[in-house]
Order: sequence, then structure tokens, then C-alpha cells
Amino acid sequence: MNYKDLFRRAMMLISSPAKAWEEISHEENRREVLGTFVYPMIGLCGLAVFIGTFIGNTAGASAFQIAMTRCCAVFVSLFGGCFLAAYAINLLGQKFLLRDDQYELSQQFVGYSMVVTFVLEIISGLFGISLLHWILQFYTLFVVFEGARTLMRVAETQLTRYTLAASVIVIACPMLIKIIFNELSVILN
Repeated sequence: MNYKDLFRRAMMLISSPAKAWEEISHEENRREVLGTFVYPMIGLCGLAVFIGTFIGNTAGASAFQIAMTRCCAVFVSLFGGCFLAAYAINLLGQKFLLRDDQYELSQQFVGYSMVVTFVLEIISGLFGISLLHWILQFYTLFVVFEGARTLMRVAETQLTRYTLAASVIVIACPMLIKIIFNELSVILN
């Protein structure tokens, strides 16, 4: 997937999630999401945070260290958060929906569901919109709702509870890892 397709997919997931999830549900290779969507988006997030650190920075010589630390925090949190969320969503499907192990499907679901997080990380990395970042993060609920209905094929009776649980997982996993990473980098620095 080239970057034109990457941006098209991201914008479609944000602007028309139902249509995007329908298109995604026809993909044969469920692991393809990592190389074609998740990894490039994580790279763009890291790059945006790295560049955004230098904009208006008066730290002088330590600006590069600050930029690298912030870039690594975003990279580690999104990378680890994606896999932790996929694992948790897979467990949620096994316990809550009584399904077999479907880790690759869960990985595809989480990878595309994190689109709001990716886009907000890119924007807030460049412009520093932290309060707006957390408010807009709730749009993940709608993206997850459409994905749960179309890709995961959750029954209507369980859709609301599954959507809420999956949204919390998708939002909280990267945030939790970022908090831990930042605390450890302060301690080890």
C-alpha cells in the first residue's frame, strides 16, 4: 500500500466508517493491516512528534534529546498498544462473544480502529492540541461501533457493550504504555 492509499483509507475510516469497514471486511489477508496501515501510521506519528518538538522549542542543545524521547514514547506506545489491544480484544471475543481464538481478525480490527488515535497523534505532534486531542478521541467509539458491526459481526444485542469495552481497550492500551514509558524514562534519566 502506498501513502496515497494509506491516506485514502484513513480518511475513509474517519469520514465514512461503515463504507470503509465494509471494504475492509473483504480483505483476504488479515495480517496485511500491519505492514500497509499500522506501521506507516506509527512512523508518521513519530515523525510528526519529532518535527513538532523542534517547532517553538527554546531548549537549545537538549532539544534533540527531548525530540528523540518524545518520538520514542509515541512509537513504543502505539506499537505496543496496538498489540496489547489486539490481545485484549481477542480475549474479549473469546469471553464475551464465546468465539474461538481469532487473533488475526482482532489485530485487523484494532489496527484500523486506531485510526483516530493515529491521526490525532500526527496533528497534536505538530500543533500541540492536547485538550482537543482527548475530546476528539471519543470519535473512536463510532469507528469501533461500525467495525464491531461489520468486521467482527457482533450481534445487535451485544453491540453496545462490546463497542464500549473495545473502545476503552483501543484508547487505553497506548495511553497506558505511554504513561509507563514516560515514567521509566524520567526515572532512568
